[in-house]
Amino acid sequence: AGSQPQGTPRPGRRRKSLAIAYEPGQGEGAEARRARWEPQRWREQLQRIREMRRGRDAPVDEMGVHRCYDSSAPPQVMRYQVLLALMLSSQTKDQVTSAAMLRLRRRGLTVDSVLQMDDETLGQIIYPVGFWRNKVKYIKQTTAILKQKYGGDIPSTVEELVQLPGVGPKMAHLAMHIAWDSVAGIAVDTHVHRISNRLKWVKKETKYPEETRVALEEWLPRDFWKEINWLLVGFGQQTCLPVKPRCSQCLNQDICPAATRL
Repeated sequence: AGSQPQGTPRPGRRRKSLAIAYEPGQGEGAEARRARWEPQRWREQLQRIREMRRGRDAPVDEMGVHRCYDSSAPPQVMRYQVLLALMLSSQTKDQVTSAAMLRLRRRGLTVDSVLQMDDETLGQIIYPVGFWRNKVKYIKQTTAILKQKYGGDIPSTVEELVQLPGVGPKMAHLAMHIAWDSVAGIAVDTHVHRISNRLKWVKKETKYPEETRVALEEWLPRDFWKEINWLLVGFGQQTCLPVKPRCSQCLNQDICPAATRL
């Protein structure tokens, strides 16, 4: 397993735009924190979601970031490909990200190959991923930083990862999971955010994924952190849809707070 992130935020340095707890569990014990509050019947709900996800046949399972990198590549190259796939995946369907990564890999996807590629070529290869023009810029900037500061590898802490252009908290936590096999926190995307609010897995309704991550980490035992993303993303792609969720097909329909009013 990769090393756990070392950085912790300094007291008094709160940035409202990106409040990230780099290493949960500091100070007050995790057991004491969880004792304050936890959702009703969450274990039962989670087990039923596991049952619904048993087939592992959602788009995220077949074409998610964990399927986009070359597993036979050297570890450093593999980790770079994971980070690139995460950067491409933002606001983009898994199918589109997977196809873009395949095109990149066919050209030999390494730090050096991307740095040698002109912006127009890179844009043509990754199109039509969401916000592809911005991603060309971010990929070039981040790749240059990785070459100069990290010897071509990617950082091994959430704190350092989120400093890279185009890399947000969800990407950083997934990079820790997939590239470094380290659980630094819960990766919360739009599916995890939506479903956590529908199931009332947050004490108060949250507006942003980063708020949801903090709220989940307050009570969810750490042993569950790694599986929550892939479980809920696939569940959100197949059953708990953003619009017109398929409540009649959901095993949680009788114990979901949102089921009767959606």
